[in-house]
Amino acid sequence: MAHVVVLGAGIGGLPAAYELRAELGRQHQVTVITESDHFQFVPSNPWVGVGWRKRKDITFALAPPLKKQKIDFITAQVTRIDADHNRLVLANGDSVSYDYLLVATGPRLAFDEVPGSGPQGHTVSICTIDHAEQAYAGYEQLLSNPGHVIIGAMPFASCFGPAYEYAFILDTALRRKRLRRKVPITFVTSEPYIGHLGLGGVGDSRGMLESEMRQHDIKWITNARVVKVEAGKMFIERYGDDKQKIEDIELAFNYSMMLPAFKGVDCVAAVEGLCNPRGFVIVDENQRNPKYPNIFSAGVCIAIPPVEDTPVPTGAPKTGYMIESMVTAIVHNIAELLDGRQPTHRATWNAICLADMGDTGAAFVALPQIPPRNMAWMKKGKWVHLAKIAFEKYFIYKMKKGSSEPIYEKHILRALGIERLE
Repeated sequence: MAHVVVLGAGIGGLPAAYELRAELGRQHQVTVITESDHFQFVPSNPWVGVGWRKRKDITFALAPPLKKQKIDFITAQVTRIDADHNRLVLANGDSVSYDYLLVATGPRLAFDEVPGSGPQGHTVSICTIDHAEQAYAGYEQLLSNPGHVIIGAMPFASCFGPAYEYAFILDTALRRKRLRRKVPITFVTSEPYIGHLGLGGVGDSRGMLESEMRQHDIKWITNARVVKVEAGKMFIERYGDDKQKIEDIELAFNYSMMLPAFKGVDCVAAVEGLCNPRGFVIVDENQRNPKYPNIFSAGVCIAIPPVEDTPVPTGAPKTGYMIESMVTAIVHNIAELLDGRQPTHRATWNAICLADMGDTGAAFVALPQIPPRNMAWMKKGKWVHLAKIAFEKYFIYKMKKGSSEPIYEKHILRALGIERLE
């Protein structure tokens, strides 16, 4: 009997555990280890930030569905990965041995790279449910004390979609409160242009998003390197396409939500030879680490090079369908190894995103994610807003039920009218 440990229980880790159980059967042990005892549907956090969702709407206890699927569950912080001896050391001193390890931790939020930023500083975040609730508290204060808002993404950020979503959602929420005229909004981003998204643009994402921002009276600053944040003031360096600094900008604000840079979590980043310099797990075409072939990784925590070199550093996003594809490939590869064969399955690194925009939405498809592409597709409409709501409810329902069904592959692609991914 082999022991497969899944480190993390988010959008990658939890489906991975379910798929492993379904594929490997009951003769092998599957264990999930994560710091939180609850699952959270991170894509809904922008809604939490304006009170359109509550914690109870997008979270649920992990123990019941994992127990039902006969998956062992440990709520603990992993302080060290002893990769040479196939062992995880927990914060309480216990250790867990594994035959195969699937790292799906998500990122460490590197607020420390910009002094004064983050929930412990002067900006809020929507990267976790805790942070999104703090963002909502700040939003409520904004309603009582309207003023300038800054939304955007820091240097080395690699997930820009939620920043755009929150800007438009906040705009919609303020309009419904009849307060938008009192709240100027500026979008500050490390992207070289609006709609870059860490992907070099998708279809006409630049033209569409610039047009939407103009229609919603949202100003923007691109190629922006935020260097520090003080109470009510953000300090920005703006760069040209030649990577030369153009100007220093100081912006006053009443409220700011800035997505941070991502890095690898400490226990993963500390393993020599496992990660790149920013702590992301290095994987081959089979999602397998070259130095430690019994360690696989999926999701935000893996190393993917930027789509292109940009004046201010930006990373490549890992979207939901891509993560699902990585997970499925890993599960089949582990099954092949257990059968004495070499792994053959590869993930399809395609980007598919449903972005809510308050009362409408935009769908982006990049096949593959890294150009040149076979398909670069973008469409906007009320249907995307409704589709994301439906997907949220369906995904949470399936995770509560312990389903191993590939949700993006079976439902989202079909809804978008996409049949082939090659």
